[in-house]
Amino acid sequence: MDKVRRAQVCAFSVVGAGLIAIGGPAAAQGAQGAEQIVVEGQGGFDSADGVHGTAPGGGLISVQTGPQSSSEVTRDFIQKQSPSANAFQLISLVPGANVSTADPLGLSTQVGLTVRGLGETEIGTLLDGMPLNDAAYYNSYPSQFIDSENLESVSLAQGSADLDAPLLNAAGGVLSLMSRDPSGHAGGFIDGSYGSYHSNREFIRLESGTLGASGLRAYLSYSHAAADNARGEGRDKRQHVDFKLVREWGDGNDASLLVTWHDAVTTSYPEPDLADWHAYGFSNNYDGTFSPGDANYWRLYQQPYRLVYGALPLHITLTPHLHLSLTAYAQYGYGNSPGGTTLSTSGLFEGTQPVPDTLSLPGTVDGSAAVEADYVGQTWRSGVVPSITWDAGPQHLTLGAWYEYVDEHDTQPFSALSPDGTPADIWLDLPNSTILLSDGRQLLASDTHMITQTNAVFVSDRIDLLSSRLTLDLGFKEAMVSRQGWNGLPGAQYRSGFNDAEPLPRIAVRYRIDAHNQLFANATTNFLAPSESTLFATYDPSSGEVASAANTDLRPEYSIAEELGWRYAGDRLLGSLTLFNYNFTNRQVSTVLDLNGALIGGTVNAGGQTSRGIDTEFGLRPWHHLSPYVSGEYLQATIDNDIQSGGDLLPTAGKTAVGSPRWSGAVGLTYDDGTLFGVVSVKYTGPQYATFMDDERISDHTQADMTLGVRLPNIASAQHPELRLNIVNLTDSAFLSGVANPTTNAQNTIGRYGTVIAGTSPTYLVGGGFAALLTASAGF
Repeated sequence: MDKVRRAQVCAFSVVGAGLIAIGGPAAAQGAQGAEQIVVEGQGGFDSADGVHGTAPGGGLISVQTGPQSSSEVTRDFIQKQSPSANAFQLISLVPGANVSTADPLGLSTQVGLTVRGLGETEIGTLLDGMPLNDAAYYNSYPSQFIDSENLESVSLAQGSADLDAPLLNAAGGVLSLMSRDPSGHAGGFIDGSYGSYHSNREFIRLESGTLGASGLRAYLSYSHAAADNARGEGRDKRQHVDFKLVREWGDGNDASLLVTWHDAVTTSYPEPDLADWHAYGFSNNYDGTFSPGDANYWRLYQQPYRLVYGALPLHITLTPHLHLSLTAYAQYGYGNSPGGTTLSTSGLFEGTQPVPDTLSLPGTVDGSAAVEADYVGQTWRSGVVPSITWDAGPQHLTLGAWYEYVDEHDTQPFSALSPDGTPADIWLDLPNSTILLSDGRQLLASDTHMITQTNAVFVSDRIDLLSSRLTLDLGFKEAMVSRQGWNGLPGAQYRSGFNDAEPLPRIAVRYRIDAHNQLFANATTNFLAPSESTLFATYDPSSGEVASAANTDLRPEYSIAEELGWRYAGDRLLGSLTLFNYNFTNRQVSTVLDLNGALIGGTVNAGGQTSRGIDTEFGLRPWHHLSPYVSGEYLQATIDNDIQSGGDLLPTAGKTAVGSPRWSGAVGLTYDDGTLFGVVSVKYTGPQYATFMDDERISDHTQADMTLGVRLPNIASAQHPELRLNIVNLTDSAFLSGVANPTTNAQNTIGRYGTVIAGTSPTYLVGGGFAALLTASAGF
């Protein structure tokens, strides 16, 4: 598994915190089938895939009434984007969200998301209530998520997670994906795309319609995508299957089953430091041809991954005043995150013990050879979140729990190379495809097995006052995490782990001034449990010495966040303004550790941090077929203390936190008259520091994207056929899109006690260049 990378829409749902999330017109539309036509207001229409053309801001904003900040994009926006766009790219225009990616088409796993300056490892990701973050390192890989054609909406709660969310890492908010429901009519939807980098993509969804008296309805979809790397050699390939089954009965009863299968091979892009970027720009790539001893050959950086996951949300009305909700989920993932390295044929160590063998490696020169350093991960994960809500007049009391079990096994074997530089098997399904010792064992640089169990209980109480104009929410959650691991390397630390329990109280209030204006405020607490990388030391295979020490004393990150906001929902204009403030202790920032050529996730404790700022967004309902949207953020994120480095302290107090642009904003303009449509968007991201000492940063950058499309008359059985051209990075701007791996200091720095603390260069993601994709689609 790559450690470097990272239900139906209801009219309202009571979540574990007692916070109410009420969908607006776009949310209430649900997932319409190809044959259904819903007219909302003058000029409304229905496309082949549920687009109605009446959403405010072109689908970039919707009515929100909960007592916390939240932004949502709906099908009217999603369906106009490139079908290969991932969930991060789909929400890149909403306030607070800054997306960095190496691939304009959305296939690469090298993509990052920050929200209010907090990285993706601090942002929980859910699909129909099921967690999608990596269980060990908390990264998210949106190219593996559900296909965009099957998404009903993507929302970003910038502040914090609901109490019932099965997440351990949501200090920076929650990205929530809602899948579309199957249609009540039999039929389907198909699209095909071709574009830049010899990209091609095909998608088909088959709808069963309602199956007789059973009330069941389902869909099954399949997609295939492939594209050359936007920089250098390599070709990404992706296959994906989504299945959803829904049953509704009685008043407020429904159950659904969502299953996803994913299989992909993607080739990594180099993440340069600033010097390499200035020297080579886009030409900073892995080698296109192989020569003996070359560990920089592109075939050594192919990342295969396959997964299957399933979610089972269930809602039952037990009595008119008693409601049961349950979400069960199960996941399996397997993959390899390799990199090139040079391995000596003798004098090697496993853990702290010498290897007696002298290896015979193809391409050996002067006692060493280029090999592939593999990092193989296999994860089994399952969990359940039951809750029960009692409605007693103006009071709504919820009691629930969460249990999760995660079993993960990670190893780092090595693969010999053929004369042309090709490794035997990048999937490593069989041990004999790797380098073996004379006794038949794999030569390993790491071998860890981790069991993580999470138990949580939560209770919330929502009280409606003043004829429901004033709502008060009180909530409390006790989260208990046990992470225990075993190290299989000889002579190494054998066992490690931790047990932690965190109390998470919260309070929120909402006041409806009139039919159009609303005020809200909240104070919440969140925490981030340490990742697996902190529990075990890594060892240098050439000496047996510790390369990076374990840190079993790393405390969980804890944060207290406050928001104060105003929303307006008028006949034409929708908008919001939110003030926010965070205070962190044991702030955890993700970076990477280089383990003999394979990069694995690591964590830096940045101590205390204070972040405060303003988010705003406004969108207009269609006016003469035009729907403008604007969003922006001002952020001031400051490190509160000096950071330990060896036996000294780096003078970081008062510095700006890494990955926290002071200003960011976006503008979008949608035109849609039912036949012709188009979208133009521009996103600005300010400069970002990449070190805790603020001694290196990347410049600001702006990206413009465009969509042009036309809907055609029905042709035989093809319903609402459509042609669409998506252009990403319209101006072909060259920029560093984000900080990949921050460091404490880039330049040599004198510590508080007079020690010279050596600098280390951070690395960056290079923004994808220009890309165009032409798509034809139709319902049937």
